[in-house]
Amino acid sequence: MAVRAPSRRTRTPAVRPEPPPPPASIPGINHLDEDQAKFQRRAVLVITLAPLFGFVTAMVTLWGTGLSLLDLGIMIVTYYFAGLGVTVGFHRLLTHGSFQTRPWVKGLLAIAGSFAIQGSVISWVAAHRRHHAFSDKEGDPHSPHLDEGEGIAGIARGLWHAHVGWLFSPETTELDRWAPDMVKDPLIRKIDRLFPLWVVLSLALPAAIGFAFTHTLEGAITAFLWGGLARVFLLHHVTWSINSICHFYGKRPFETTDHSTNNWPLAILSFGESWHNNHHAFPSSARHGIMRGQIDTSAGVIRLLERTGLARNIKEPTPKQLASKKAE
Repeated sequence: MAVRAPSRRTRTPAVRPEPPPPPASIPGINHLDEDQAKFQRRAVLVITLAPLFGFVTAMVTLWGTGLSLLDLGIMIVTYYFAGLGVTVGFHRLLTHGSFQTRPWVKGLLAIAGSFAIQGSVISWVAAHRRHHAFSDKEGDPHSPHLDEGEGIAGIARGLWHAHVGWLFSPETTELDRWAPDMVKDPLIRKIDRLFPLWVVLSLALPAAIGFAFTHTLEGAITAFLWGGLARVFLLHHVTWSINSICHFYGKRPFETTDHSTNNWPLAILSFGESWHNNHHAFPSSARHGIMRGQIDTSAGVIRLLERTGLARNIKEPTPKQLASKKAE
């Protein structure tokens, strides 16, 4: 497949980070005590089951009132707002520093990512950096390959852990160790502290918009179901599929030290995050869909920010870097 070389006018080469220390000396990984672990398990149950309940309820309404254009529009807008907040903001900007932007844009992206209800911004960044440091090795918080066991049952167990099971683990990622720059950033620290507010707004705003347009309680409820809970459910599982499916099944055009893969069916829903082998080969690249025809909505948003003067120092792999990691 032909490789589209990036423009050299405004691009900064994406460089592979230094290799991590051996597993025996992994720093910054702690464990909750029994009471804390119990509270976390209950909180994760609420965060995972409430959107599932909302999604099922929303699907049931299809046989009654159907899905209105208003509810569909609210769901799509909130899905894009929160999803791009995670991919462009949490991931490519804050975790990997693949581009730079103005403080107000950084803050808006961090708030948008918080609307996805995948954890506060600093905890998300810390966990993802740890994932890259020990990808598919001891220390990776959500690899499907560490405890999978043998046979179909073992594979299912590994995929379950990578998809959602890791959220119930009493193991915690130390923020000061894995995201010290985020902890020291006053703007990001404030947004992180206000995470409960973003969770409430993420669910309440769709309902408020539904009520504002319909002036009915029913309109508020259906907007809450589709633009709130169902949207969170879908975005959760698309994001978690990058952890599970994209470390288990797909193509590997580039050599990496892990099992990361590219999966084209997830590309649109994940805004380009499913070009995961590309990403692990060049983790600081602002563009994950680096081959011709690979849809990457997040990279398109970053290019738009660049054209409007809101993004600079965009990192992308050079042709030489692409060739050096090309799989045989």
